[in-house]
Amino acid sequence: MKTMIKSIAMLFVAVTASVGAMAQDAQPKPSPAATVTGKIKAATITINYSSPAVKGRKIWGGLEAWDKVWRAGANEATTFETDKDITVEGKALPAGKYSFFLIPKESGTWTAIFNKEPKQWGAYKYEEAKDALRVEVKTKALKATQERLVYKITKTGFSLEWDKISVPVSIK
Repeated sequence: MKTMIKSIAMLFVAVTASVGAMAQDAQPKPSPAATVTGKIKAATITINYSSPAVKGRKIWGGLEAWDKVWRAGANEATTFETDKDITVEGKALPAGKYSFFLIPKESGTWTAIFNKEPKQWGAYKYEEAKDALRVEVKTKALKATQERLVYKITKTGFSLEWDKISVPVSIK
């Protein structure tokens, strides 16, 4: 009888722990992973990123500092992949997978960076010497706040939109 009670108690503990773990997994993540894929002429472009929310915070010049390399998302560095050679803002970028960073600038002209090391956590080990390409891009104001960071691919390039700023990057 004691053995049976112990077995039932152990089973109860195991089931309770399992349900608790499932409940934690069911919670929405603060910066969920996202992927966007699209075609620009013959090239297939894929951008993998984590999508943080504004949550009432000051983003530009606050959470994300001016003049500092930023992972262009949350968690792992954002990755940008193209299956064909392309030109970004008029400069050549070979087919491949890159980490994508931005340097936000208060002036509104930001630096977009395609780095040859695609597997990075944040920008903590970012090395400028591994940059495949750097280009300057002009931001645009959004009419309404974009609560969650999102990337969009169009026929002429892609953009990052978050808070009240859009960062368009042209591709040919």
